[in-house]
Amino acid sequence: MSFIKEFRDFAMRGNVADLAIGVIIGSAFGKVVSSLVADIIMPPIGLLIGVVDLKQFSFVLRKARNDLPAVIMNYGSFLQSLVDFIIFTLAIFSVIKFMNKLRRELEGILESPAEINKEKTETGTQVEPPAPQEILLMEIRDLLKKSTKK
Repeated sequence: MSFIKEFRDFAMRGNVADLAIGVIIGSAFGKVVSSLVADIIMPPIGLLIGVVDLKQFSFVLRKARNDLPAVIMNYGSFLQSLVDFIIFTLAIFSVIKFMNKLRRELEGILESPAEINKEKTETGTQVEPPAPQEILLMEIRDLLKKSTKK
């Protein structure tokens, strides 16, 4: 097997392709969040505190003397990055929380016939044995659950 064919097979596996797409989308989303913070959120905040751009915040540790340059701590850029991070993290958290809620709802909908029959037995209603196709589907579902938990 040639090197190029091996690399192509590796790159086309589901996980690698999904990861690449996730990185690209994440990068684009990060740029959108940075623009949201810098262009929409921070100008009104800057107007309230009297500084238009947070990146202008700095603290002079040592003034310039003779031929020595000033030593300045520019903490405004850090504050800007911190706000970007918080908004980005809140957005990702919201998406993950929504996905987990959907997953829980789907698990409730896809409740296995065995569990339904168990409930019927406990309540005294008629219990029907599952069809062979249902048994096969339940086994496939259980295997998929195990593989996604790893």
